[in-house]
Amino acid sequence: MFATRPWRSLHTRSVQSFSPGEQIPNLLPGDFILTHGTSWTSRMIRWGEAIRYRGADKPFARWNHAAIFINEQGDIIEALGGGVQQRNISIYKDTEYHVVHLENVIDVNRTHEVEFAQACLHNHYGWLTIVSIALSLLTGSKLGFGVDGQEICSALVARCLERTGEIFPTDPWHIMPADLAKYYGVLPEDPNAPVGIVPAPDVGRQACST
Repeated sequence: MFATRPWRSLHTRSVQSFSPGEQIPNLLPGDFILTHGTSWTSRMIRWGEAIRYRGADKPFARWNHAAIFINEQGDIIEALGGGVQQRNISIYKDTEYHVVHLENVIDVNRTHEVEFAQACLHNHYGWLTIVSIALSLLTGSKLGFGVDGQEICSALVARCLERTGEIFPTDPWHIMPADLAKYYGVLPEDPNAPVGIVPAPDVGRQACST
């Protein structure tokens, strides 16, 4: 269905860039962030994204992590190596990130986004999905595999956005942070600026068994 036309969001949107030390003044549940880190997994994700995003699209591969806001106080839900967790955007105070705000989403759909994200709390991280995406990038195969009840960060955000009526051109569980950046036009202000840090998962929080 997307072979003959470019994908377009159902919603108007705005994108705000926040440098290290800046704070978000206004938030709505269902807004989401794109950011980046320096860990080996962050580097691996960006390396894989760069296989697909080259030339004019290369800046989209700067992003290797996504998270979704669940309230106006800045609490976020994100899929990390230790599983799906709830934290606060303040943990990213030393890192550049961009916030995507979809402007014409009705309140009930924002509530559905939040409820879905909360339902995913404590799920395991989707390492097998990462392997599937890597094989797809390296071979061009459209075969995908993963484990139900496991999440990667960008797929979690994409599945939340489906609650607003979005229909993505690929299965949401296979969507990368760079894909979200491409879909919503999230470009870094300075593609050559140093990348930041995705804070490590909170210790003491156990993911649920699958």
